[in-house]
Amino acid sequence: MLTLPDKVDVFEVGPRDGFQNIKEFIPTPAKLAVIDKLVAAGVRNLEATSFVHPKAIPQMADAAEVAATVAARHPGLRKVALVPNLTGARKAYECGIREITYVVSASEKHNLANINRTREQSLADLRGIVEAIPGLRVRLAAATSFGCPFLGRVEAGLVTSLVEAALRIGVDTVVLCDTIGVATPLQVDRLVREVRTLFPAVPLGLHLHDTQGMGLANTLAGLEAGVTMFETSVGGLGGCPFAPGAAGNTATEDMLNMLHRMGIATGIDLDAYLEAVRLVKETVQPALTGHMAYACKYENL
Repeated sequence: MLTLPDKVDVFEVGPRDGFQNIKEFIPTPAKLAVIDKLVAAGVRNLEATSFVHPKAIPQMADAAEVAATVAARHPGLRKVALVPNLTGARKAYECGIREITYVVSASEKHNLANINRTREQSLADLRGIVEAIPGLRVRLAAATSFGCPFLGRVEAGLVTSLVEAALRIGVDTVVLCDTIGVATPLQVDRLVREVRTLFPAVPLGLHLHDTQGMGLANTLAGLEAGVTMFETSVGGLGGCPFAPGAAGNTATEDMLNMLHRMGIATGIDLDAYLEAVRLVKETVQPALTGHMAYACKYENL
């Protein structure tokens, strides 16, 4: 028998992770319209944008406008922005964001490719952010926790040492990221249980890509291992620009369908959420990888 939670916190990352790989610039009003639809469907945790340099990711050139508008328009929403450094953290704070995602890779090789810094340099910058802006909550996104396009298999010790260092600095939440979508359910189960054993008090989430079609299987493994927070993206959009071969995220609507049919509450209305998916198809990306965007709906199931 599976041991599953009664409720799951869904963390929508579509407006950041999902949009960042779209080459054609998405007009700011279109981004905000999608966010409004997501919130109307019941999304309460949302990564709205990324304060990276526009030369690195041009899609995020309107980060300040998106963040400030979302902060003003949705005061009850848990709003998060990804930042790569103290400059980005200051900008996010000025726009009304009080929680950030900070990415450090378990794999040193990926960290260098992703942000041109060693792990120790990234952690030093993280300490600077925590000390400079004490009112800012910080979520550690432990990238390449399950595999790296440059290193290959990532040993659990690299992940746990990163988590330990980040917790000493003062992060609030840890998210284990399958950046290139190569994890297996057994691997997810083992790593989650090890991290929860070593750091039982830290809120722990999973960010699972669906590159090899195992996103939902890995989600189920995470659920049974005790995780109740999952980062997913509308339509399955997304992928790391600095990880060759990394396809999209697990589609939020697919995970919602699975959870709801297993009796696990999310607080999100799937039918209303699918309206947001349709808007994404019409205004952002016509070809989506999520199944529920195309699935027939059956009554009484």
